[in-house]
Amino acid sequence: MARHADEHLVTSRIRLPRRIVDRPLRQVGKRLVMAMLVLASTVFIVYVDNSGYHDNSDTHVDFLDAVYYATVTLSTTGYGDIVPYSDSARLMNVLLVTPLRVLFLIILVGTTLEVLTERTREEWRLKRWRAQLREHTVIVGFGTKGRSAMQTLAATGLKKEQIVIVDPSAKVIEAANAEGFVGVLGDATRSDVLLRAELQKARQIVIATQRDDTAVLVTLTARQLNRGAKIVAAVREEENAPLLRQSGADAVITSASAAGRLLGLSVLSPTAGTVMEDLIHQGSGLDLIERPVIKAEVGRSVRETDDLVVSVLRGHRLLGYDDPAASPLQLTDRLIAIVRAAPTDEGAPARMTSG
Repeated sequence: MARHADEHLVTSRIRLPRRIVDRPLRQVGKRLVMAMLVLASTVFIVYVDNSGYHDNSDTHVDFLDAVYYATVTLSTTGYGDIVPYSDSARLMNVLLVTPLRVLFLIILVGTTLEVLTERTREEWRLKRWRAQLREHTVIVGFGTKGRSAMQTLAATGLKKEQIVIVDPSAKVIEAANAEGFVGVLGDATRSDVLLRAELQKARQIVIATQRDDTAVLVTLTARQLNRGAKIVAAVREEENAPLLRQSGADAVITSASAAGRLLGLSVLSPTAGTVMEDLIHQGSGLDLIERPVIKAEVGRSVRETDDLVVSVLRGHRLLGYDDPAASPLQLTDRLIAIVRAAPTDEGAPARMTSG
């Protein structure tokens, strides 16, 4: 029993994007209208065939008696003071009144049934989500940094179904759900929370927490759970960057220093600052991408490629475009290049930033 209770608790902390439904007041209004229609239909059936009913008080069944009989019948109270005695009245009760009674009860308990159905449907969706999720991206922290990272990833063509948000704030998770993302509510320094995000099957992890010490703990936990994932983390203080790299982060971005350098560049040259802002804003103007070398480029120099190559990644070495060792290009190389963003029909660039 305790194990089942824990499973339900875990399920409640994973929040899938909800489908759009009617407002609660509108749903209640619809049910009230349906209940009144069922009641009115029953009253009409009884009143039309009132001669087939017997009232123990005065033997005659008028309109008020028909309303009274329909009410106590649909509510299954059944006092027995008004009863159908003719064959036609009893047949109408079997064929029409009884189905209407069942329908009326379903409407009355509809809220409970809807809750049970919703829970079953959510559990089924959760199981299917877990079974299908592979090579996804986990974003820890959905503040300004995490949201910007998500927008950049989405601009490269990554689907919302392949992004999982982890955050300790319920309001943040609700906002992520509203935008169509799966959210996991909890402290990302705990391994059980990251496991609920299926981090062990993730391809890349973005750590954008508010505190540097939290980022270090999350990085340590994430690397322990997934040895092969690419981990990118953000820190506020540059002195904490080496600690994050030692904890297992593949890349560390110092948010405060990066913003300061961009500010300084914009002071020296506003145009250069604008170009840099354009490069880091994926999906419009110029994009900075990483791509593999194609077969037609093998053996050529860096300057003979179609794109404006900035650097060449060869193994673990990053070579500048002017480094003599960068040319000729090899098939296993990866190029860091500046390209013109190529929008698709929906406005998102067609070129991926990694592969």
